[in-house]
Amino acid sequence: MKQQGTAGLHRPILNGKVNFPLCLAPMVGLTHVALRELMREYLPHEAFTIWPTEMLNSRRIPSENLEKTPETLRAPHENGLVPQILGNEEVPIAESVKRLIEWGAEAIDINMGCPVQKALKHNYGVALMGDPSYAAEVVRMTVKNSSIPVSVKIRAVGSTKEFDELLSFVMGLRNSGASWVCLHPRTAAQKRRGSADWEQIKQLHRAVDFPIIGNGDIQTAEDALLMLQETGCDMAMAGRGLAARPWMMWQLGETLGFAPPLGKEGQKAPRTPEDEGAEYGKCLLKLIALSRKYFGEDLAMRKVRFYVRTTSVWLVFGNALYGVCAKAKTTEEMEAGVRKFFEGPVEMSPRTELRQ
Repeated sequence: MKQQGTAGLHRPILNGKVNFPLCLAPMVGLTHVALRELMREYLPHEAFTIWPTEMLNSRRIPSENLEKTPETLRAPHENGLVPQILGNEEVPIAESVKRLIEWGAEAIDINMGCPVQKALKHNYGVALMGDPSYAAEVVRMTVKNSSIPVSVKIRAVGSTKEFDELLSFVMGLRNSGASWVCLHPRTAAQKRRGSADWEQIKQLHRAVDFPIIGNGDIQTAEDALLMLQETGCDMAMAGRGLAARPWMMWQLGETLGFAPPLGKEGQKAPRTPEDEGAEYGKCLLKLIALSRKYFGEDLAMRKVRFYVRTTSVWLVFGNALYGVCAKAKTTEEMEAGVRKFFEGPVEMSPRTELRQ
């Protein structure tokens, strides 16, 4: 039996299909089909959550082959897919939404949180937060052309003292038809530095009548539970911390009363530093195999190296593991090096200074 516990969803997402309050954040280079397939193995039985793609440019989607483009590769069995788009013009957005619905999207997410210069110069991403009326119009044009829910991922205002500004911005998105909003409470200037201001998530959830997803500084299952309890948000979203610890979903599921993932009946989620380190090694070997399956040899090696560079910071001597993967000439060499690295005990730290 699936249960939601005290930290379950309060307001329905995807018409009530979502019953598990943790999801993966969209991340360039990481949230691809191979990682999603790996992570689904740790989703508790009968749990349903949403799954992102990497950021997709609405100017490119209409002309791309979505079945061959690495960023839009998907497994036939995948559900809950919520691709994230960058965009600000109605025609490419409309064409992109149409194609993504045919592709299998169950909702469309608009990125208004990306702070990178490439997005800013095209008035994408967090640039839209500087123009509330235009941001609301982007949502309106997307909703107008979509038969599925539309969500928005945003960043914070400067401080909780400016909350009225944030609330006004979010209500503009809501009035334009957004079904839910994900708030990452760091400003664009902060990028990944400093701490996420969870108080803004709490205030926003209290002030609106539709779902709010909280994002920022979630490195462990305990962090996810704490965010849900402290802010009251409907879901927690985790980025690199969850990518590094796919079994975080299993851990949280245990706490909330969900059954173990399929194939792991009767088992307990890894919890100790040594058990988590060993699980990371198992995950990495699976990821190498899945990446080879979906991307082919060369791209698979680049994808895996990027994953290790991003997530090995939680491992003791993780830089040495990255060196093993960087030196490998083939995925087979990489697998052999990973197996050797994890022959002895490897510890995984609960936290790193790398902000989420």
